[in-house]
Amino acid sequence: MAATSPSRPLATYLSVHGDRHFDGLADKFSAGLYGSVRGDIRLAVLDHLLPRHLNLAGQPVLDVGGGLGQMASWFDQRRHPVTLLEPSGEMLAHARQALTDTQVELIQAPLQDLAELAPGPWPLIVCHAVLEWLFDPRDAFMRLAEALAPGGQLSLMVFNRDALRLSNVVKGNLDKVLADRLAGTGQRQRLTPISPLTNGQIETWAGEAGLTIKARAGVRIFHDYLQTRELDSAALAKLVELERRYCDAEPHWRLGRYLLYTLTRPAAAVDATSSSSSSPSS
Repeated sequence: MAATSPSRPLATYLSVHGDRHFDGLADKFSAGLYGSVRGDIRLAVLDHLLPRHLNLAGQPVLDVGGGLGQMASWFDQRRHPVTLLEPSGEMLAHARQALTDTQVELIQAPLQDLAELAPGPWPLIVCHAVLEWLFDPRDAFMRLAEALAPGGQLSLMVFNRDALRLSNVVKGNLDKVLADRLAGTGQRQRLTPISPLTNGQIETWAGEAGLTIKARAGVRIFHDYLQTRELDSAALAKLVELERRYCDAEPHWRLGRYLLYTLTRPAAAVDATSSSSSSPSS
């Protein structure tokens, strides 16, 4: 009887914080998310939504977990000074190459080092598709809120747990859904987030942090449910039109693969006693 070989230990892509990082996976990440139709749709919808949801006035931008630099480039093209914070050296190398002709400042650091390396306060923070890869997304949300200036804006995009559930049902993974085994483990090369989030969680955390949700939308609300995702240019143009038309409409935005939020910190209250003049004596 042949001897059985010992099982090979699973590779881990988790940081010391328990977060999923992308050293060793940058090429896979780039091809799987941005070198594809779904990546084109994601960027097209963001290009449609961000100017509508954000007050853009050339203010400094902190791009947290900026990855390959797509959002940093988007804001740089619109003449915002941009600082990109990214923990993966491999991802940062890709971003550095893509941002060669820009003034974007690059910092290699995890979100947990935000207060030390890029404390702000920032008038505009962008954090897209980051929290779902973290072991403690609530803690990360609070760190972002702390770095936001009074009157500042946070553009937050998270992977939608409810859409992940629906997608698995559509694929026939019924046992997986019944057992609520939706999250990834970070132990393999599969790009399933370890902490997919819900709208209810974001609403709760925003209230705890004293932030106001000014706008919300879904990104890729139709594409991931298509029976075929091989689209010619004409079909893709029609799909992008539909994605843009319904991305912030009820109830469709709730089905987006990603949920996009614009959150604001209330401006500092004016001290009424110092701003008012004393009344003239009679």
